[in-house]
Amino acid sequence: MGLELLSSNRCFAGEQRRYQAVSEALSGHTVFSVFVPDFAVSNPVPVLIYLSGLTCTDENAVTKAGAQRVASELGIAIVFPDTSPRGDGVANDPDGAYDLGLGAGFYINATQSPWASHYQMESFIVEELPLLLANLEGLDLTRVSVCGHSMGGHGAMTLAFKHPGTYCSVSAFSPICAPADCPWGHKAFTAYLGADQEEWRHHDASTLIRSGAEQVPLLVDQGAADAFLEDQLKPSALKAACDAVGFPLTYREHDGFDHSYFFIASFIEEHLRFHAKFLNA
Repeated sequence: MGLELLSSNRCFAGEQRRYQAVSEALSGHTVFSVFVPDFAVSNPVPVLIYLSGLTCTDENAVTKAGAQRVASELGIAIVFPDTSPRGDGVANDPDGAYDLGLGAGFYINATQSPWASHYQMESFIVEELPLLLANLEGLDLTRVSVCGHSMGGHGAMTLAFKHPGTYCSVSAFSPICAPADCPWGHKAFTAYLGADQEEWRHHDASTLIRSGAEQVPLLVDQGAADAFLEDQLKPSALKAACDAVGFPLTYREHDGFDHSYFFIASFIEEHLRFHAKFLNA
């Protein structure tokens, strides 16, 4: 599984790289970014996978989240996948909406036409991405955690809950906590998974927790001034689910902060230090 290096930039004590690869799961090419600290040359480092939100590519968090300085200090590599398959023949919303199709893969495996032939993001992140990363020197793929924002926060939580033992810890900024019960989730899940709402709940973090998901350390930060807080994100559902089963959630709500990368950049250091404890970094 070969990688093509598209770019490499010196960044703090490390390199910010961008790769292209052929993906069997996505039936085409995919691009992802990786920050590798210099420390990895002689000491393989653990990996944090960062899943971005709606409309984003692999590059948004690379340039806006401000994660590299602390990742270099802690000795953690960060991997930034794309948010959906792309390329010729990949289905997109016919009206060009931002919340379905390109940039909106929701980190699930689609079962419905025309999405199923490319939109296999769960398989890509969990199964294929580690095989691609194995081509890179200095990464310890036995120590992996996952983080995400908004749609990516949904992805980080559900992938960690659905694949126990895969990730050492999980964190999220402003995650979609109950997609089976919000407009973004209704639209995407109807298209990708069909009309059976019971199937949707296999991809809903709050439902997975109530259904007995294996416990993994979980940190969630939410801006109290987030315009999507009540209608789309629904953190109250996540908190209620965790309270009901004693799931180890650290939930923090921050006055004045919204849904933007300014919010992420304000707290990314704390997320990296949270994961470092469980990655033994």
